[in-house]
Amino acid sequence: MHTKLTLAIALSAMTLGVAGCAAPAPSTAPSPESPAASAAPSPDFALDITGAPGRISQAGLTVLTAEGNVDHYHAHLDVLKDGKPIAVPANIGITAGADHRANGISALHTHDTTGVVHIESPTAGQVFTLGQLLTEWGVLGGTGAPGTGGGSLDGWTVYVNGRKFDAGIRDLPLKAHDEIVLSYGTAPPTIHASYDFPPGE
Repeated sequence: MHTKLTLAIALSAMTLGVAGCAAPAPSTAPSPESPAASAAPSPDFALDITGAPGRISQAGLTVLTAEGNVDHYHAHLDVLKDGKPIAVPANIGITAGADHRANGISALHTHDTTGVVHIESPTAGQVFTLGQLLTEWGVLGGTGAPGTGGGSLDGWTVYVNGRKFDAGIRDLPLKAHDEIVLSYGTAPPTIHASYDFPPGE
C-alpha cells in the first residue's frame, strides 16, 4: 500500500485526548465518487504530515500528547479559489512517527475534511489565529523557510461571518463558531455567513 495512503488511514483512525470531540473519522480512503474525493486539494494545498512538528513549532505552538480541555471551541474554514472549494485537509496540527501512527497533536488542529477547526487548549485565554493554522498546514504567507507557509497572500481575501476582514489574513483570531471564508480570485455570488456545526460543537 502506498505510504501516504497508509499514513492517511492511520491518522484518520487515531484517537487522542478528549473522547467525543468529533465523530470518528472513516478508517478507509474516500471513494472516487465521494464529495471528499472530488474536492481534493490541489498539490499546492496538500498536507505534508512529515513536516508537522516543524510547522507546529513555527506557528508558535507545541506538540501535546493529548487534546487540551481547558479552552475548547470550534471555528469553520472554507477555502475558495475562483469560487471553487479547496478541501481543508484532515490532520493539520497532528504529528506521526516513523511507523506512520499519530503521536502528538497541537491545540489547533483538524480531524477531517469538513473545514471544522478544533481549538482544544490546556491553557485558558490563549488566542489562536488563522495564520497559525495556515502555518501548520504549510500554505500561504510564510517566508519560504522550512516549516513556514508557502505561497503569497496576494489576491486572497478573508471574510468572517459574511463580512470582509481587513486587519490582515494571518492576524485573524479564531473565535467560537466563526465562519471564515478565505477566497482567491473570483468570489462566489454568496459568501457564507454561518456554518451548521454538529450538535455539541
